[in-house]
Amino acid sequence: MADTEQTALSKENNDTQEICIESAESDIKSMIYVIRNQQVMIDSDLAMLYQVETKRLNEAEKRNISRFPERFRFQLTKEELRQ
Repeated sequence: MADTEQTALSKENNDTQEICIESAESDIKSMIYVIRNQQVMIDSDLAMLYQVETKRLNEAEKRNISRFPERFRFQLTKEELRQ
């Protein structure tokens, strides 16, 4: 009986993990936008994912500018912000 209970608990845990992963993937996909024909993520969304302040994420980018090629970063125009 213990083996059966353990198997049932193990399956339930796996199912729960799959649901969490699917939910996380869905949440992340909703943070991806198409701007200038490129898929992008906004710095505040990235900061939330990494659990840091947006300000700190941007500071890290400036300190490590060589790790962030220009094609991976850009400022939105005021018009793009309004959309």
